[in-house]
Amino acid sequence: MNNRNYNIFFHTHTVSGIVISVVLYVIFFAGSFSFFRDDIASWERGESAVISNEIQLNYDQALKALDTAYDLQGRKITISQPHNEKNVAAYLEATKDSLASKKAKEGQFLYLNNTTYKTTTYEESYNLGEFIYRLHFLAQIPYPVGYYLSGFIALFFLFAIVTGVLLHWKKIISSFYVFRPKEKLKTWWTDAHTSLGMLGLPFQFVYAVTGAFFMIKLVIVAPSVQLLYQGDQNKLYKELEYTGTDYTFENKALTKSFSINEMVVATKKNWDDFNITHVEIQNYGDANMHVVVKGETEYDKKFTGAGEVVYKVATGEVVSKKNPLTQTTYLDSVKNILYRIHFGDYGGYGLKIISFVLGILSCFVIISGVMIWLVARDKKSMPVKKRRFNEAVVRIYLAICLSMLPVTAVTFIVTKMYYPLGKDHTYSVYFISWLLLSIFFILKKNNRFTNQFCLISGSILGFLIPIANGIKTGNWFWISYNNNQFQPFFVDVFWIILSIITLYTSFKLKSHKEKK
Repeated sequence: MNNRNYNIFFHTHTVSGIVISVVLYVIFFAGSFSFFRDDIASWERGESAVISNEIQLNYDQALKALDTAYDLQGRKITISQPHNEKNVAAYLEATKDSLASKKAKEGQFLYLNNTTYKTTTYEESYNLGEFIYRLHFLAQIPYPVGYYLSGFIALFFLFAIVTGVLLHWKKIISSFYVFRPKEKLKTWWTDAHTSLGMLGLPFQFVYAVTGAFFMIKLVIVAPSVQLLYQGDQNKLYKELEYTGTDYTFENKALTKSFSINEMVVATKKNWDDFNITHVEIQNYGDANMHVVVKGETEYDKKFTGAGEVVYKVATGEVVSKKNPLTQTTYLDSVKNILYRIHFGDYGGYGLKIISFVLGILSCFVIISGVMIWLVARDKKSMPVKKRRFNEAVVRIYLAICLSMLPVTAVTFIVTKMYYPLGKDHTYSVYFISWLLLSIFFILKKNNRFTNQFCLISGSILGFLIPIANGIKTGNWFWISYNNNQFQPFFVDVFWIILSIITLYTSFKLKSHKEKK
């Protein structure tokens, strides 16, 4: 590579990395915890759900409860289980029956408890797991600004990855094994940045690509909608198989009794290791009522195996059937692979833990990149004013980024002790404490203190999380383990192990400082 190209790639890598560093750190830090979104939600509620991709529900009982509360006549009802928790998602579209009750003419999005059949709104069921999950794509910023911002950050991150690889291409293998902790500070940060960056390269590349796809696909697709579909989004969604066939509402009462449970059981019998993930009921209670039962095969049997059976309730006939083993389309494969590799939910807890570790390592790569930028510009030849400005920038960056650990830990404690905390109070606890702690570190003007304080305080607060759970609920982690409540047990033990690691790290850093 000639000097001109090297300089172009170097400056592109540096500028893109510095510009996105803070937001990218937030995305990776929150995203790492998001792998355990369902466990955090169940831990907060003091319950544990069956760890399965399949909907855990008695459909007939659930529909009776919903019909009593919301009048289902003529509605389109969609039931799914997006998360491994006791709540299933139920979307009730407004009825097509013009003579139906006023209640039936209002659309509803609800969460339905699969044991008690109690319904809650999104606001009522809001939890810390959902908050952290949405923070990792900046959903707290009003739509669509937060979505697009996170998407373009992912896109710039992709540039940083590609240019970083091009910069180190010739020494990519040898540099990976080089680590010189006794050399000058810039060398130490550079070695750490290069080695850990290469270690997490496939992980970071996947999340840069899929993150950009999920968040800014509407921007990319918008011109196609206008040119190819004359602005008709519904036609596009239909061709992409996001929407299915709509069956006509005949406005005649269904006289035949039916059981959704039986249809689900019949669908599962068609294929081995087939999990029901989506049930759609069109024209509920009408003579032209149809039930669409969708699912997918176990990932260890076939990674992309989407299938469905459509039933006409009045006659009991199967209108259509899609075999997940032989009729998987290209669209099915693309959509499923992108979602699965982003959420990391196809390999159990082992994959989630590995993904969490790689996510935290990516946070360290971001921080080390910022420190390289600072140390490289901390020269006596540079004007004092510029050096102070650079130091202030990094001080602000570190204050915002590193304070996320103790802030997240304290929010866990507060949400447990004051459950249910609610959406607004969760926002207040997290963002106000984050702001105050960041301001404190900025005014302190000591990066080493910021690092030590965040590690030690995060560790202490992390140890207090299982204690808060035990005091509040009496469900200490050894009790939850004996009661087969794995999700609360996992979160408590997870924080204990994480706190031990961060506390050990803080002491090692302190002893290293004393030796120097």
